Order: sequence, then structure tokens, then C-alpha cells
Amino acid sequence: MTHLLDGLVGSVAFTAVGVVLLTGGFLLVDLLTPGPLRHQIWSERNRNAAAYLSSALLGVGAIAFTSIITTYDEFWVGLVSTAVYGVLGLLLMAGAFLLVDVLTPGKLGAIIVDPEPHPAVWVSSAANLAIAGIVCAAIS
Repeated sequence: MTHLLDGLVGSVAFTAVGVVLLTGGFLLVDLLTPGPLRHQIWSERNRNAAAYLSSALLGVGAIAFTSIITTYDEFWVGLVSTAVYGVLGLLLMAGAFLLVDVLTPGKLGAIIVDPEPHPAVWVSSAANLAIAGIVCAAIS
């Protein structure tokens, strides 16, 4: 019964950390792009913004997943490491966004919220997933 209770507590705690990280990913993308992201995706049905946000959320989720399954023996160390690696992933994704923005023509934030499909969104989304994969590999 203790094992079950430990699992339940761990599930709730790690899910809470994951939700905070996913919320951070949403807020970060909202900060990097012009206009309210919620409006762009849910009201305007902007596929570019949805694709880019999805890549950030999938990347953060993969990092949290990898951190959890490779967690340390101590519960609190695992919980903190999940939060730290998740924040690191978000910061690295933001850095990649800024680097792509500097190295390419136009403003990446404006391209991401443009209603017309743009290949730069796919490139930036791939960068998010690649960075997440690198962080996941570093964790394990």
C-alpha cells in the first residue's frame, strides 16, 4: 500500500511540475510573438502559431518525461531536476528562436503569427524539437 501511495503522490507532484513547465512554454512563446497567442490560435485559428507552440510544448513534455523516467532515487531531487531541466529546455528554445531571428530575414515572431503558411515555422519548430532531444539525451 505504501508503494501505491508513493506513486500517487509522485504522479501528482510531477504532473504539477509538468503543468508549470508547459504553462511556462506557452508564456514564453506568447512573449516571443506579437499579439496575444491565445487569440492567434483559438480565435484566428492560426496554424503557424499552433505548430510552433505545439513544438515547444512537445519539447518541454519530452524533457519532463525523460527527467522523470531517469529520476534520482530521492523523490525531491528528481522533482527539482525535472523542473531545472525543463526550465533549461525553455531557455535553450528561446535562445534558438532569437538566434534564428537574427540570422534570417524578417522578424520570426511576426512570421509565426502570420496567417499565411511559412516554412520558417517548420524550421523553428524543428529547432525546438531538436533542442529538446539534445536535452533529453544529456539527461539520460
